Amino acid sequence: MLLIYNNPDNIEAMPEEEREAAMSDVDSILAELAASGEMVGGEALAHPSTTKTVRVVDGVPETTDGPYVGAKEMLAGYLTIEVDSLDRAVEIASRWPDARHGAMEVRAVMHPGGMEM
Repeated sequence: MLLIYNNPDNIEAMPEEEREAAMSDVDSILAELAASGEMVGGEALAHPSTTKTVRVVDGVPETTDGPYVGAKEMLAGYLTIEVDSLDRAVEIASRWPDARHGAMEVRAVMHPGGMEM
């Protein structure tokens, strides 16, 4: 799984041409993954202002607005891919625009029985 992290304020502050170029890069990578059969799925996530973080403290649920407290970069979306190697997953993540403006996390998905891939 490729986890996409960015700062939505930085994305919104980008010049329109730069945002359009980044989206064009995303479209190209998605087309490549679809053509190669490596794309399994993925979704963008809603703006962080719609997020609630829930923690249970001393048995009582506490809810705060926003994603992770104090974070500037938020989980913006994810891609699930099926590739032959970790190196290929890292190569795809390194080409994603958010790797330049935020971060990408590459993480294996666990099998339903709890064993990692």
